[in-house]
This record gives sequence, structure tokens and C-alpha cells, in this order.
Amino acid sequence: MAVPSQGCVPAPYQPRRPADTPLYRVVQNHLETFIVLSHSDWEEERLPPHAERALRRYLECGILAYGFARARCGECGHDFLVAFSCKGRGVCPSCNARHMAETAAHLADHVLPRLPVRQWVLSLPRRLRYHLEHDPKALNNALRIVLDAIEHSLRRRSGAGQKARTGAIAFIHRFGSALNRHIHFHVIVIDGVFELDPEHGICFTEAPMLDAHDAEAVQKEVRRRILRAYQRRGLLDKDDRQEMEHWDHGGGFSLDASVRIEAHDRRGLERLLRYCARPPFAAERLEELDAHRLIYSLPKPAPDGRTQLILSPLELIGRIAVLVPPPRQHRHRYYGVLAPNSPLRSAVTALAPENAGAENVSPPAEAPTEDDSSSASVRSSARYLWVVLLARIYEAFPLICPICGAEMRIIAFITEAVDVRKILTHIGEPATPPRIASARGPPEWYEGSGETSIEAEDDPLVQPEPEYEFDQQVSG
Repeated sequence: MAVPSQGCVPAPYQPRRPADTPLYRVVQNHLETFIVLSHSDWEEERLPPHAERALRRYLECGILAYGFARARCGECGHDFLVAFSCKGRGVCPSCNARHMAETAAHLADHVLPRLPVRQWVLSLPRRLRYHLEHDPKALNNALRIVLDAIEHSLRRRSGAGQKARTGAIAFIHRFGSALNRHIHFHVIVIDGVFELDPEHGICFTEAPMLDAHDAEAVQKEVRRRILRAYQRRGLLDKDDRQEMEHWDHGGGFSLDASVRIEAHDRRGLERLLRYCARPPFAAERLEELDAHRLIYSLPKPAPDGRTQLILSPLELIGRIAVLVPPPRQHRHRYYGVLAPNSPLRSAVTALAPENAGAENVSPPAEAPTEDDSSSASVRSSARYLWVVLLARIYEAFPLICPICGAEMRIIAFITEAVDVRKILTHIGEPATPPRIASARGPPEWYEGSGETSIEAEDDPLVQPEPEYEFDQQVSG
């Protein structure tokens, strides 16, 4: 087992209770109703199968009644149970947090070298975001243009040749801070370029400090090339392209490059990577206003000045469902010398020799073998133990026994239903999973377990009819 980072202290394991959170109660009581409504004839957009799977798997995540692992101290016998996780994407706050921390740890430990990096954030006009969402080729083309423009700027500022390359990791965000669809790019770029010198090996030249004029030049180049590319693809006509090229305030193209992390600040780099790999929403911002309304606090004021969203349970599920990332699509991509097929990747990444952060970087003489004892301390896998991720984030190591200080181990995985019920009954934990509410018709959409439904005339989503059936027309 990996050793916790320096400075971590033993911390007693505190099991999470997902069934006690507002998000779980919303999905538990209203998911079946939402699925029935989304498959109705009057709904223009149906619930995608991958989003439905993620929502259903979330209801099993962290619930001991579905199985668990047992951790035990070999010295004093202290033990605790760890519920299985759903490993889903986009819905479960716990699994989202693990994926975020694991991605940031992998990139900081194994990929990005000890060199300064800069974050570039690009947002396109609303008129073009539709094509980014529905046309993968248009999205790939826009991202390629952004990366090429940034690399060209770094070459010019560094005085390097045309063959000089930088390295970058691009995160494609399909969400905004207000639980809305908003495709934009967060790109972590090494702030300099690499050149291959036959005599000195790989040379790195750090780019001079970026000023407002340089950032504006990159933004203008990105806007010009993307608009022309969209015209060639038939997504814009010539008149619209010429009009958008002369719009004020950047023409709806927003480019920010104000965040820079120095080479020695690895903790700052990992925090930045967590921000780039963050999930679509934060569960701690969600509160229950009453039985039928929820409040989602925004991280920053919306354009209309709002700082909160007031949502019904069905509206919340609908917003989360459209933000679930599609399966088999990468959420971050490598570029330049960090690309998988780059011949320089093995010499410049964080797992390269110790002189990788120096001005001159030489490629390794030969790749280490599995029998090489000198590489035994280097973790080559992108997978991290969950306890190590907790240690990196909270500086606490839960697999150190809080009673005697000895190391605890996972000794068993309990999956048989009979054994699960016996153990949970013995320790006083619920032996059956939470009950999932069945689908209900209006005006009982918002009715929860033991709650009274609201009246139809108070529900803005229901037409005032004397009787309601699922096959009747519903507005909203």
C-alpha cells in the first residue's frame, strides 16, 4: 500500500451518509417520475440512457446494504466498514470528487514537468456554442485552433523556431456555474517551448511574461480563424462571419490567461488541476427550502444578479441529467510534447529524469524495465488508492488505526446478501436499502415519502384540469 504524504495525521474513518443528503432524497423520491415524464410524447428531449444509468447507480453508492469492504487493525482489532462506490460520472458527488482528485494527482505526478504553466480559458459566443455541443468535428476544430494560436504566441515571445513545440492539457467543460449547458475550454499550457538540439538534446525556453497585448493578439487570432473555419464548414454564411469579426468587446470570444503557476509550486498546480477537472455541480451548495423547492447557491453572481437558483425536484434532476458526460469520451486531451505519440513525451514528462526542469533536457538513455530496481519507487499507474487521495486532499490518513496507531488493512469484501444483512443487523446499521419511490402523476409529482402533495393550482408545471393522467398534455 502506498505511504501517505508527509504531514498526514491519523484520522478516524467517518462513513458518509448519502441517504441523509438533499440530493439523494430528491433522486430517491422523484427519479421514477422524471423518467416517465421524459419518455412522454410531449417532451422534446428525452433522458439519455447513460444519464439514467448514472442516476440509478448513484442511488446504490455508499449504501452499506448493497455490500461493503471491511478494514481491520491487526494489532488491536479495531475495524470499520466501507461501502462500495458507484464509480459513476456526473451525478455522484463522492465519485465526482474522487475522479477530480485522481485526475489532478496523476497529471501533477506523472505528466506535467516541473516547469511554469499557465491556464488559458476560452469561451465562444452563444451563436457558436450550439455547434460545439452537437458537432464533434466543430468542437475538435475549435480546440485545435486555440492550441495552435497559443503555441504560435509562445514561439514568437520566446524567439524559437517553427519546429519548437509546447505541451498542453485541454479540459472540455460542458457546463456553467449555474447548472447550465456551456461548452468552453480550460487549457493548461507549459509556459515555454521545447526544441530538439542534436548537440545538447532537448532545450526548454521559458516564454517572457505575458502582457495584455499578447493575450489580445491571441484572442483576435482565435476569433478570426474559428469564424473562417465555421464558414468553410457551412455553419456560418459570409455576411454573418464578417459582421461577427467586427463586433465590439471581442465579439463574444472571451479569453483569459491571468493564472500562472511557477515551477516550484506543485501544490498550487494540483489545486489548479482540480479546478479544471471539477464536476458540473457542488452538492454542498444544495439546500432544501421546503418539501417542494431547493436552493442552489451560485459560486458567483449570474449576469442578471442572482446568487441563487430556486428549483423544483424535477427541475434539478433535469439540469443534472443533461450535464452527465457522455460515455467513452475523454474529458481532457493532451497536446504537443505531452501527446501520447510525441517522440519527446518520455523525456519531458514529470516521470523523466531529475534534470527535466532544467534549461537543457536530455532524453533518457533507455526505458526502464520491470526488473529495474531504481524505478520501483516510481508509480507508473494512473490509479490511486482512495486513502492516498484522502491524504492528499485532507492531510489525514484513515487507514492508520486511531486507537493504537498501527496500519489497518482491507481484509474482506462482503457481497452476499445474507452475510450483509447479518453483519449490518449485528452492528445496528440499516440492513435494507432506502426505498425508491415509484412514479406518480400530477399533482403528486412533488410528493415524497410521508409528505402531502401540493395543490394543482399552486403548481406552475401543471395545467388546471379536474383529473390528471400521464397521457394528458403538460406544460413546462
